[in-house]
Amino acid sequence: MMQRRILLPLDNPGDPDEQGLVHRSETSSAFSTFFAGNYHQIVRIAYSVIRDANEAEDVAQDVFVSAHRRFPHGGSDAAAWARVAAVHTALNAVRSRTRRRRREQVATEHVTVMSPEEQTIARESRDEVVDALARLPRRTAMILVLRYSGCSYAAVAEATGVKVQHVGTMLRRAEVALLKEVQRAARR
Repeated sequence: MMQRRILLPLDNPGDPDEQGLVHRSETSSAFSTFFAGNYHQIVRIAYSVIRDANEAEDVAQDVFVSAHRRFPHGGSDAAAWARVAAVHTALNAVRSRTRRRRREQVATEHVTVMSPEEQTIARESRDEVVDALARLPRRTAMILVLRYSGCSYAAVAEATGVKVQHVGTMLRRAEVALLKEVQRAARR
């Protein structure tokens, strides 16, 4: 199998450095392997927060661009970092969407578009949970998002920097905090 060579600008353009090109090619190959092995999980994590496939893919793209800068060779540290970054980036996207929704609501208070009752109830419930998740502390939200996006306790522990045996307790506390936040929002 022939390895595709990517030519990038050299550090010193006046001095053609063949070793630099080979190194960059190997780095690119290592990162491509990292990308291929982790892309679907990063999209799944983002989707579990955002609930929009296109936005989840945008979040994944942002995460991998940042990961490439930090970890050009990929690796297990990069995978853990990417999972955490996916949660943070997705939560930031939700917060941004919430602010935008509020601005749009103020701008169009007199115009109301009614959808069928079942769709409205489902959308409101989902939005309430996502908004409550965005109001939780980052670590609490991260634990919930990682676990409910399919990550194992071990993956959650690695991404959050806690011991595996503490994940269950932290997850239960995070679930209670989320429930309280949803109930608090309902009373407003």
